[in-house]
Amino acid sequence: MHSTPGENSEPKGDPKGDLKHRRQQAMAALSEASAPEMARLLAQVGPVPEHHQLRKAESGLIMMRGRIGGDGAPFNVGEVTVSRAAVQLATGEIGFGYVLGRDKEKAQLIAYCDALMQRSEWQDALERIVLGPIRKRLRMARAAKAEQAAATKVEFFTLVRGEG
Repeated sequence: MHSTPGENSEPKGDPKGDLKHRRQQAMAALSEASAPEMARLLAQVGPVPEHHQLRKAESGLIMMRGRIGGDGAPFNVGEVTVSRAAVQLATGEIGFGYVLGRDKEKAQLIAYCDALMQRSEWQDALERIVLGPIRKRLRMARAAKAEQAAATKVEFFTLVRGEG
């Protein structure tokens, strides 16, 4: 299969490609949730598999890079704090969690959710009980913000005084 740069190189029907996409979507939602919210929702899932820490949650600095206009030459914006963690389920799946800031608990919870997403028997429960409510809250917050911005919109028009 031929793909252009930036396209997903996985075939459309490939379950590994689907898993990769589901994990990316889950990480995007979880990155915007708080640690207490994730912990509360995970507790509602019920008994979950045992896990151990491969990499204890830790914080450090990374260099943030940017591009002007999104397509200019890359440049160093500055350093940002990042927390990361890695966990392994008793069944062997490894999950990773990276978050901006120093919230080690959040990185740990994201890593645990990432590992669970790799188990087919946990994907639906995570989607329904954890990710669904987070995504709904995020959609509602974005809609409220858009509504608030729309209320302040000013429409300008020009009156034409006449010819010449």
